[in-house]
Amino acid sequence: MSYRSRFADGHIDRLFAAILTLQSPDECYRFFEDLCTVGELHAMAERLHAAELLDAGETYEEIVARTGMSSATISRIKRFLRYGADGYRLALDRLKERPRPEDTRG
Repeated sequence: MSYRSRFADGHIDRLFAAILTLQSPDECYRFFEDLCTVGELHAMAERLHAAELLDAGETYEEIVARTGMSSATISRIKRFLRYGADGYRLALDRLKERPRPEDTRG
């Protein structure tokens, strides 16, 4: 049985179809640079990073110190990790299977 999001609509379906066509980090950078503001992209990346830290057992205080995120945002991420649509869990589990690339972008 397929998951059906409460946010689903044709435009979002098309956006996800476009994302799934991307084949490399370079292509993702190109697409998301055109699609998002720098702030939007950093916010999404920071949320994923906070989810990784929560999954690793770090406390809110440690995550606030490392990321500068508000405890309210971290709490929301934790809630979605536990009670959401399992999107974070799916991505985090798959990322664990891949080696982490060295950050060469400074």
